[in-house]
Amino acid sequence: MCDRDGTFFRNFSRRSFLKSSVAGAAATIALPASLAGLLAPSAARAANTTIKATHGSGFCNMGIFLAKERELTKADGVDLEFVVTPSNTEITTMFGAGLVDMSMIPYSNFLTLYDAGAPVKIVAGGGVEGCIIVAKEGITSAADLKGKTFGTFQADTLEVLPYDYLKKAGLSFKDVEIKYLDTSPELAQAFMAGAIDAICHIEPYASQCVLGRKGATVLSNGTDVYGKGYSDCVLAVRTPLLESNPAAVKAVIKALFVAQSQAEADKGAALKDTVGKYYKTSMEAAIDASSKQPIVVDQRSQTQFIIDRGNSMKELGYVKKLPDQGAFDWSLMEAVIAENKALYDGLKLKSV
Repeated sequence: MCDRDGTFFRNFSRRSFLKSSVAGAAATIALPASLAGLLAPSAARAANTTIKATHGSGFCNMGIFLAKERELTKADGVDLEFVVTPSNTEITTMFGAGLVDMSMIPYSNFLTLYDAGAPVKIVAGGGVEGCIIVAKEGITSAADLKGKTFGTFQADTLEVLPYDYLKKAGLSFKDVEIKYLDTSPELAQAFMAGAIDAICHIEPYASQCVLGRKGATVLSNGTDVYGKGYSDCVLAVRTPLLESNPAAVKAVIKALFVAQSQAEADKGAALKDTVGKYYKTSMEAAIDASSKQPIVVDQRSQTQFIIDRGNSMKELGYVKKLPDQGAFDWSLMEAVIAENKALYDGLKLKSV
């Protein structure tokens, strides 16, 4: 955790991460009675049609933030309820353990759960691009990162991109000193305070880091490694909910499409409703970052991209086998598209 004396990071091994989050998520987790009651399984409260969800902190989550703030699911009889987690690791753990119904989650974290046997499926997209490698003054290439400290999150897309970036340059994580942090504000603060030489971060925090540290340089925005429109986060749902209440899942997917449409039509209003409450950054940084990680709900075109990233996840030691088509279920999203043709046709960004 971050503290005032400059100790910004806490190292832990991939082995401990897998034991604490992935393995734990596939099993039953003992919780205090008060927390267990708050996180009662959806089957016990199906009559209320309340969907509990976890989420991340980047612009790829803006769709679900707007759906919550503007109550976009209520017209279809669904209440969307967020469960706040203390760190990124708990997002994965709670979703995988069945303590929440769905999660807006980096595809990489989803892959760890799928590999561990958790009953989860990707049903829609969240946002694309926006994974940014930022380095301090004097670092202008992958080669310059040798021997430098590099901050990121474990099993995150923000770890996969630098891994692939360095690999493309003929380097590896052995050439840098990786520092794993817990939260987006903590990672940004560590870099801006000079505790870390380089980071991989999401928007709007990446732009905040560029603005907040003199001489900071963007080494990669991911498109140089993956091409345009690469996936970052996805909407994943537990299979029991898909089977017991598909209408509720469709309501959330529809709300995400509405949120995307609204954000594309009035980005300023979308930022006003989310900066401060969900994004702990300045409006200046948010405005600068707003076009770099757009909402894209229809990410069917990214199916193979996500599957291919399983190779990097396997090399990093997070998964034992490569993912397959069974990780995806686009059928409910396709039903929403068919039922809301005008809404879908009006979107600027979608699969082609």
